[in-house]
Amino acid sequence: MKEINKNNKKFEDIKHIDENGAEFWYARELMICLNYSKWSNFKKVISKAIKSCENSDISIFDHFADVSKMVQIGSEAQREQQDYKLTRYACYLIAQNGDSRKKVIALAQTYFAVQTRKQEITEKEYGMLTEDEKRFYQRNLTRKGNYSLNQTAKKAGVKNFDKFHNYGYKGLYNGETADDIAKRKGLRYREDILDNMGSDELIANLFRISQTEQKLKKDNIKTEKEANKTHYNIGKNIREVIAKNGGTMPEDLPTPKKSLKQLEKENNKSLKSNQK
Repeated sequence: MKEINKNNKKFEDIKHIDENGAEFWYARELMICLNYSKWSNFKKVISKAIKSCENSDISIFDHFADVSKMVQIGSEAQREQQDYKLTRYACYLIAQNGDSRKKVIALAQTYFAVQTRKQEITEKEYGMLTEDEKRFYQRNLTRKGNYSLNQTAKKAGVKNFDKFHNYGYKGLYNGETADDIAKRKGLRYREDILDNMGSDELIANLFRISQTEQKLKKDNIKTEKEANKTHYNIGKNIREVIAKNGGTMPEDLPTPKKSLKQLEKENNKSLKSNQK
């Protein structure tokens, strides 16, 4: 756990804030944090990340700003040194395309993935939310993520979506299907398991969802069998990262006392009472 916090601190230490209050990272500083010694090797990773960004129909210029500059190499000589000003999302894509054999890459993937998903509201705002508010926020993101994943999976040849999603759950939950998870949580028939997860468990599933979608696109998966296998492997890989980081396995995380649907009904009832 100390190692995780140490690496997370590294990523925070090299974070910069521009004149508009927006956070960013320099590629050359990130390169050192990710244990790359040569710019030429790291540049290949950046190129792959830029391609991933393009494939997602997201403007690369919003996330990878070229900030190359002239540097002194002698008493009078200068040469251009290439660098990029990166958003958190760009750092996340770089971590995704980095050398998976490096332990720090796995830590960076988790760090930037979780933080990127929080970025729609500021970290300060997210930190001020109650646990139930965090659950609503993360549940909304998983809903959007699953919709997008289903569109990508459909293009990859998936027809049985229940089976496809169960492969992801099996990988992440050590063989458990959605039904198994529901039974373990003591849920009623057809009750949504995602509505009965805490924020940490939702984040783990959100990570699974986003990673699977990227992998299906990146590897240009075209068969249902391969799509299912990919979803399982991504779930399993995330489980391994959680284990390496000393985290709590998703099946060991506590189930909230109330589902989000229950909380929603209570909130609506409270609003109606106040309006009378």
